[in-house]
Amino acid sequence: MIRGTGRTDFQNGSARAQYDSIFNRLLKLPDETMVFPAHDYKGDTVSTIGQEKRYNPRLQVRSADEYVELMSNLKLPNPKMMDVAVPANMHVGLHQDELAKQGLAFTAREAIEGLGRPDILLVDLREVAERAKHGTLPGALHAPYPSIGDSLKAGGMLREVATATGRRIVFFCAYGERSAMAVAAAKEAG
Repeated sequence: MIRGTGRTDFQNGSARAQYDSIFNRLLKLPDETMVFPAHDYKGDTVSTIGQEKRYNPRLQVRSADEYVELMSNLKLPNPKMMDVAVPANMHVGLHQDELAKQGLAFTAREAIEGLGRPDILLVDLREVAERAKHGTLPGALHAPYPSIGDSLKAGGMLREVATATGRRIVFFCAYGERSAMAVAAAKEAG
């Protein structure tokens, strides 16, 4: 991650194994090597090994033990929708091609062609800051991913709109991860 590292406090994570991977593999690459985050919720898309060495606060440690101590004391709250995300992650997540086979995914072209269709409710799962930085989608309903569970419950906004209009919900996020998890949550919610 840019200016951070992945969490190691759940999903059988290991701060020591992460330290080994970061410090004994990645940080041995040339400083100009570009780094693209696996996922990022702030809209950052690229950094370099050199920038991360200089500015990533989690990389300013002197030993594996110090890194393990740092990671053990982050005291981060559980991620929102952890009950959905962790099981999906433990089963290697949802793959776009699997969702497409089930009729639950669009290609970019299909999604663009579907914009404005009266039978589709486009739901933008991105956070407010992402939308401010990268723009909004015309006609999309904004329902940030962290609140998707509440939106899908009985009486929730998405459930009520979908029920009242009969429209098919199509989720959009920046990279596909949140929309795949939202599809799973929506299927589970009925």
